Amino acid sequence: MNFRFAVAQDAHHLAPLNAQLIRDEGHRNSMTVEQLEQRMASWLARAEYQAVIFEQAGATTGYALFRRNDDHVYLRQFVVASDFRRRGVGRSALNWLWANAWTDVDRLRIDVLVGNREGQAFWQSVGFQPYCLTMEMGAPQAEQS
Repeated sequence: MNFRFAVAQDAHHLAPLNAQLIRDEGHRNSMTVEQLEQRMASWLARAEYQAVIFEQAGATTGYALFRRNDDHVYLRQFVVASDFRRRGVGRSALNWLWANAWTDVDRLRIDVLVGNREGQAFWQSVGFQPYCLTMEMGAPQAEQS
């Protein structure tokens, strides 16, 4: 497997995988692939986030999108293409990131949606532990009389 840092021009490869991630995890983001591509290109061009692309035999197998904060790295997106799951790609990618992209980092943080049981199982299998629970509430609906 090969790993490389992405540039803004890679956004067209990453956007369909981002859309797959949104579907698979049950996220309510309604952006189109084109909108996801524009957002990704913008993040990468401004260096707001960095991305590493995972490749195998000429195919993009996944990517990681992350941002450095003062005391940790925030891993915003991590996706393995569905055809390559359960083959060690995610675990290999995470090991590569620790050894090559995060050598000076002591802590990595992620968000996993409550309904994303497969994601939770993966992250726990590689050593993550729950740290906090973010809760939300929609605005109350006005009663009609």
